[in-house]
Amino acid sequence: MLRGMIDYASLIWHRNHFSAAQLRRYQERQLLKLTDFAVRNSQFYRDSYSDIRVRSMQDFKNLPIINKQIMMDKFDELNTCGLRLEDVRSYALEKEKNKDYSGYYKDLFVIGLSSGTSGNKGIFVTPKELTSRLPAVFLARSGIPLRLLPFRILFLLRVFSQGFADIRSPLVSLTYLSTMEPINKIADSIREKGINVLMAPPSLIRLLLPLSGELKAYVRMIVTYAEVLEEEEKQRFKEAFGTEVVEIYQASEGQIGSPCRCGSLHINEDLVLVELFDENGNEVEKPGDVATRMLVTNLVNYAQPLIRYEMNDLVVLGDPCPCGSSFRVIRKVLGRFDDVIFLRNSRRELQHVFPDLMSRWIITSSDNIREFQVVQKGDSSLEIILDLFDMGGDAQRMLEDLLKRRFSEELAEFGIEAEISVRFEAIPLPEIMAKYKRFWADKSIRGASG
Repeated sequence: MLRGMIDYASLIWHRNHFSAAQLRRYQERQLLKLTDFAVRNSQFYRDSYSDIRVRSMQDFKNLPIINKQIMMDKFDELNTCGLRLEDVRSYALEKEKNKDYSGYYKDLFVIGLSSGTSGNKGIFVTPKELTSRLPAVFLARSGIPLRLLPFRILFLLRVFSQGFADIRSPLVSLTYLSTMEPINKIADSIREKGINVLMAPPSLIRLLLPLSGELKAYVRMIVTYAEVLEEEEKQRFKEAFGTEVVEIYQASEGQIGSPCRCGSLHINEDLVLVELFDENGNEVEKPGDVATRMLVTNLVNYAQPLIRYEMNDLVVLGDPCPCGSSFRVIRKVLGRFDDVIFLRNSRRELQHVFPDLMSRWIITSSDNIREFQVVQKGDSSLEIILDLFDMGGDAQRMLEDLLKRRFSEELAEFGIEAEISVRFEAIPLPEIMAKYKRFWADKSIRGASG
């Protein structure tokens, strides 16, 4: 308990009181400790950094970049605990097969198996000693105000894990349900357990909207994750449930972003170092510029050091927050670069269209849209698939016409003339919610552009 109190106080102090200079010094100290440990305990990093000595932040930024493929190919040499990929992967797949996600590997590690939507599955290792400190991290960085204590949380995700179970404490009661459970069962659980904090992907919150009138008597906070939360959708949830809505930015690679008391999503600068770059390789520092490349260094997990690990997410930095924190603000998570649509414009060039734009065009067209997907059919063709709440045939036709007109008008501003089709069908929640794809881009078109 003493350790948890120290962790909680430190995390609060770092975000609320660190100046920009203090934060830089802190990050540099943590990076030097991490890289020194990695070189001494990981054959992979010892070989990779054989000609490099990290003495400063500038030295660090010259280190080679790794990605999921490298991490998996060099798993045995990269981890510092003597773990073998063959053994760990067999353990993770057996857990997946039996749908048993509790317990620790060798009573020492939580093993995470990523969804692999970016091309290949990843194995992520977290030591037990780190997961045991999660309650303090959760209390300090969940964005849930302490006035709601004790937290009675309903946590909705495809799978549970021991890491989530470790969040439980006298102040936190956590109930898990799979996102595949019937909506009525989820609503019953909220009522029966007196849930005051609902944590779920936005697509599942949307399914609960028809029941929001009765559930708002229980739910005092909504926390979303795993998918992009559009601002329009955030407002829709707030109005329907009569509560605050915040998002956290969690990935297998680390807890990247958490909300502050003002609701802004801040990078957890003391837990991860995030480097952002634009399409030309220039570092992104100015609010409003789109970062198309992200490098993450996990500052706290020494079991599987991830140093300058490349992710595929698109983010936009925001202006400094009124809360006064020097931690950078993420104004918007745009999704993944794989989701960017490229369409032929009037100059016969391939013009990128970010998914958040099309999401906004769809979401603001009707409150009856339960779920949607956009599929690229060619360099001048898009299909919009809509799953609706109850809506008659005439209303569907009006919505179809509205969306075709809206997309045509908006795309015309980019010099794009595209064929837009709309169809209506049920879109069931997928088995894997993490990184759920609403946008299916034609990568062959992007590749053809060079």
